[in-house]
Amino acid sequence: MPRIIEPELCIACGACEYECPVACITHGPSYVIDANVCIDCGKCQKVCTSQAIFVLGKDIIPTIPS
Repeated sequence: MPRIIEPELCIACGACEYECPVACITHGPSYVIDANVCIDCGKCQKVCTSQAIFVLGKDIIPTIPS
């Protein structure tokens, strides 16, 4: 299942981008996972120290207070 990076939780450390074996994570104002390239290995989610990566349709994405 596709994963997403919650920009409000992401600390932009780059660990996920470095760990991705197919280079599907890009950065700009925030990090983004290209679901068309992602092979669903889960390595990015395992190395995310801020727990900002979620599986769409499986994980509950926390609500960030404004």
